[in-house]
Amino acid sequence: MRLFSRIPVRMNLRQQIITVADTFAEARGIGRKRVSTLVLNRGSKLDDIATGGDLATGTFERAMLWLSENWPEGAEWPSGVPRPILREAAE
Repeated sequence: MRLFSRIPVRMNLRQQIITVADTFAEARGIGRKRVSTLVLNRGSKLDDIATGGDLATGTFERAMLWLSENWPEGAEWPSGVPRPILREAAE
């Protein structure tokens, strides 16, 4: 009997944004609420998402792009999370 599947476990979108936001916060030396204010204009939103709350697809995409464009120099983007293409690079 197999205990483990060969199919990789992937993060859902909620887990992705929390992972990226928390990595960003740590690299910048700020808290999750501050990141939430900067990215989502609401200090409690990331905590809401972390505890099962939801966000719209467009909001997720804009937030991930903002985080990617403002990523701290020298910090490593979390593995397992696709990084959005920067606007300048896409044009």
